[in-house]
Amino acid sequence: MFYNLLNFPTQEPANRIQHLDFILNDYQPDLFMVCELNSQDGANSILATMQDINPNYSMANFVLNSSDDGIGNQNDLQNLIFYDSSKFVLESQDQITSIFRDFNRYSLKLNTLEQSTNPLVLEVFVCHLKATDEDENLRLQMVNDLQSYLNNPSNNFDSDSYVILAGDLNLYSSSEPAFQELLDNSNIVTFVDPINRMGSWHTNINYLDVFTQSTRTTTSLGGASGGFDDRFDFIMTSDNMLTDSQLYYVNGSYKTYGNNNNPSCFNREINSINCSGTEYSLSQRNALYNFSDHLPVTLALQTNQTLGIVPIEHQNSMLLINGNLIENELSIKVNFELISSNYIIIYNTLGQKVRTIAIDQSSIIREDLSTLSSGLYYLMFENDQSLKPIKFIKVN
Repeated sequence: MFYNLLNFPTQEPANRIQHLDFILNDYQPDLFMVCELNSQDGANSILATMQDINPNYSMANFVLNSSDDGIGNQNDLQNLIFYDSSKFVLESQDQITSIFRDFNRYSLKLNTLEQSTNPLVLEVFVCHLKATDEDENLRLQMVNDLQSYLNNPSNNFDSDSYVILAGDLNLYSSSEPAFQELLDNSNIVTFVDPINRMGSWHTNINYLDVFTQSTRTTTSLGGASGGFDDRFDFIMTSDNMLTDSQLYYVNGSYKTYGNNNNPSCFNREINSINCSGTEYSLSQRNALYNFSDHLPVTLALQTNQTLGIVPIEHQNSMLLINGNLIENELSIKVNFELISSNYIIIYNTLGQKVRTIAIDQSSIIREDLSTLSSGLYYLMFENDQSLKPIKFIKVN
């Protein structure tokens, strides 16, 4: 998954992390690539959120943008990756400078049983090209900097390298020079659009299925407010990954997460009735609307090797029967053999106790939460800090 985080965490409101938590809980990407990350604190909060979902999540080293050192050194927009360390090993990382923002390179070795004899390394580049339709040449200059790096023999790329480029490319059509440079087969690494949706994307309803911006028509939440009419966000792969047998793109897996491909969604807000559909619910689209002006893009990769994942066996002391998105009623199944407490406590994100639930001997404990304000909450057993808190999101 690639996602433009919209100036996270600086952009208000301050509780946006709860919406990202919902998105990541739902999709649970093996590799999460991001741009518009402001700070180390923001990176740490995302990692903590992801490790609540899966303790195997790790992140690369957070580094400040170096390309703007001579033009203000603002360091406001950074790229980063988070990854499932049971599936990937981060071998190295690098920064490629350009005229505005870095391209960040991450070399990820697949954690396979064959890695010592036949290692598979996925080269991941994350970027954020210059915005606005007047900046075509600036986007081209940035892409030229990337291709110069890939074409440099000292960086050890060849036509068999497994490479993905994920980013907010800010492109308006496939005819733009920057996009054509990425597709140029005279380069050592030739990129492809896995879904091959070539054309003039900007405000063209024929490409609504690949639109990623904007989720909003209001300026009150920050970011762009023009409604759903642009394809700015991409995950591109090297051309060999369409045909290779060892590591390859799964045909048909490329998605814009949250995009129901509803023609009525054109120039609308992503959580409006006009954008409804069968694939992405209102709850999903609300989380996306509240977190960023962009939608994430996703795809699946597959290998013919065997991942060397060690399964984690555990028992749940507490289980949310209907998932962690709660409207009115909380339904909890408790494993009485694993607990000694008599009460379950609900805490808000400030650590304040908002509800105490008595544990009886019922197989399922039900609690009416219709009067609880919307937001992120935690469930814990009273006087027992050894058991991990359970998160849920109250929605209206």
